[in-house]
Amino acid sequence: MKLITFTVPSYNSAGYMSKCIDSLLGGGDEVEILIIDDGSKDETGAIADRYEREHPGICRAIHQENGGHGEGINQGLKNASGLFFKVVDSDDWVNEQALTRVLNAIREMKKGEEADLIVCNYVYEYSDGSPTKTIAYRNVFPDGKIVSWDETRPFGASQYLTLHSAIYRTEILHRCGRVLPKHIFYEDNLFVYDPLPLTEKVLYLDADFYRYLIGREGQSVAEGTMIKRWSHQMLVSKEIFAAHDLNELKKKNPKLEKYMYHELVLMMTIASIFTRMNMTDEAEEEVKKMWAYADSINPRLSHRIRYRSIASFVNLPGKAGRKASIFFYHIAHKIVPFN
Repeated sequence: MKLITFTVPSYNSAGYMSKCIDSLLGGGDEVEILIIDDGSKDETGAIADRYEREHPGICRAIHQENGGHGEGINQGLKNASGLFFKVVDSDDWVNEQALTRVLNAIREMKKGEEADLIVCNYVYEYSDGSPTKTIAYRNVFPDGKIVSWDETRPFGASQYLTLHSAIYRTEILHRCGRVLPKHIFYEDNLFVYDPLPLTEKVLYLDADFYRYLIGREGQSVAEGTMIKRWSHQMLVSKEIFAAHDLNELKKKNPKLEKYMYHELVLMMTIASIFTRMNMTDEAEEEVKKMWAYADSINPRLSHRIRYRSIASFVNLPGKAGRKASIFFYHIAHKIVPFN
């Protein structure tokens, strides 16, 4: 069995995907690299085929009709043979030394005692040459030791488990059974969030593993793009809200519940504010519908988030409230940036 399957969702990625794939090849025969050609219109598919020819048994090209990033992850998981599963976007890459440490850690795990989730640091790499920024978790987890959630410490205000930091044991993802929606952005938040209650053992490696490129034109995390794709934010936030009853989880695993609540507040806050930034009556109505949906699923949790968290500051009613909410968001984002 391969130690880890890397899935690389790729759409019109011909200009940069080689840097990503080459960084993964450092894992040698112990890794599997699934290059998902998501109906690309450039040379992405041909490049994927070339890597499969040149690196048989390591690289595999999978061609699909365009289904979006989430469908690329779905296909990767369907075809994965590795003990662990990691998504690496085609414009990002990994550090070779950190990759070696990840593989060493997996190799040393005893059968039946493997971690359910591996967490590593990730590094913001800015396309304009700005200094890099590392997101680390050494204040939350001990380095190099498999622990339960009970043994963790609180996350900081700007710390979240993301697609870049999380490496799941493949079996956990299969048990979760989540099929990501097609043609929807920000679905990676659901991919990371949904399996968390199935994780009992977590391993943190204080290694700057994932290199996350920021600043490429058209990137989904650009503010203008997030405003435009408000409906995607709404859909993903609703799915995340409905995924688990945090009131029940708190009874079984209070530290994990505290983190997942932290994550849920962020998602509901972002969905509210970026929808309201469209400055239309339609957008205001959609925000109301999102909270009405949350009320119908879990009124206690919905009320807790809407009125007793940071989300309350971005849901002030009326046009004046909208302006105040947007002003507050911009101030808060300077203090605790999320991208």
